[in-house]
Amino acid sequence: MKKIILATAVMLLTLGGVMAQNNFRGIVKYKIESTGKVDVPIPPEQASIEIKVYDNQLLLGQSIQNGLKLAQAIDFSQAISYLAANGIELETYTGDGKFIVRGEQTKEEMDSLYLVDQEAGHFYYENVDETKEMLGYTVHKMIMHRYDEQGEDNPVTCWYSTEIGPEYCMVLGSVKGFPFVYTQELGEGRAITYTAVEVVKGKVKDVDMLLPAGYKDASGEEFETFRNELKDAIELLEE
Repeated sequence: MKKIILATAVMLLTLGGVMAQNNFRGIVKYKIESTGKVDVPIPPEQASIEIKVYDNQLLLGQSIQNGLKLAQAIDFSQAISYLAANGIELETYTGDGKFIVRGEQTKEEMDSLYLVDQEAGHFYYENVDETKEMLGYTVHKMIMHRYDEQGEDNPVTCWYSTEIGPEYCMVLGSVKGFPFVYTQELGEGRAITYTAVEVVKGKVKDVDMLLPAGYKDASGEEFETFRNELKDAIELLEE
């Protein structure tokens, strides 16, 4: 009898995990606006973005998230070519400057963003018991508390959905949920706000969630070494 109960419990836990998985596949489109005290000029070609969603995966430009893993394709090939044209080579690096840099967060690290932190220069998220409808989805209110160097709070209201994508959105703000309205502070009174304006279901396949070819994996240490060498080479060229 105990074996039957245990098997049933395991089955229920498994089903619960499946039910918790969002199976949305599609594209969420955003408009980008300057919303800080200091205006941020946004060219028309940069005033919109889109995030592709495939179940637990997100793709924004050259950045892809799968669960709590994040990979970014970074292209420094123009800088490498520019240095080569001026007869400057890096000390140890000999590639074309195209990297895939991977990282992984833990649930504990992400959840820590929701713990009250009033240190100057720090921030934390506060979930608020308030919802509204947006583009056919129920979105939840969240307040980002950000403390300036004087220790004053500069709260910003954001909205997120739990019906799309993974539990956390690391490609845009590390929000616990999928952001529909999210403000990014840029410092010195500047800020930009991403607002979802359209949700397109379908049209996204697993093959769409791939980073471009021709990029090589690099450890964080290798990439940091490259960046330091690149910085030194550019400074040498500017002298």
